[in-house]
Amino acid sequence: MVLFFPIQQELDCISGSGHILGKIKYDGSKNVHSFCPDNESTVLSDIEVSIIVERLSGLDSGKYSISMQDDD
Repeated sequence: MVLFFPIQQELDCISGSGHILGKIKYDGSKNVHSFCPDNESTVLSDIEVSIIVERLSGLDSGKYSISMQDDD
């Protein structure tokens, strides 16, 4: 049996206009995903917040997944 544990699980969050809003990262010690803004001055619209919150809950529930990166 071989088990694979992803190390680099992140998703870039990009606005419709192409600006990087931040990253969704996985915290293995808490077993949850969290949003980390690109910088402190990033202001998210209500729609962007709701989309990110939906994605976070979907990742935590298993509805969505983040592909593992193969560094070989």
